[in-house]
Amino acid sequence: SPPEKAMVCFGSMFIELPKAKTREMLLQDQEQLDEEINNLRKELRVKVNRLYEAQGKPELKGFNLNPMSAEEMKLINRILEG
Repeated sequence: SPPEKAMVCFGSMFIELPKAKTREMLLQDQEQLDEEINNLRKELRVKVNRLYEAQGKPELKGFNLNPMSAEEMKLINRILEG
């Protein structure tokens, strides 16, 4: 039978935790990272537009586009496959 615990690295030490708890922690970390990435992307758009405005250049077209979600990509691929 598979082991019920997983080894997790925290800094420079390994800790053995239950698999369910480890999975929960990883999912929470991933959600937090995704949120931080999205916030940084939004801030970057504003900063780039301010930079272009300061340089007297026109605003970038298409720069405010959002990437498609994984679900949207699956639907597009399904349509293209026929």
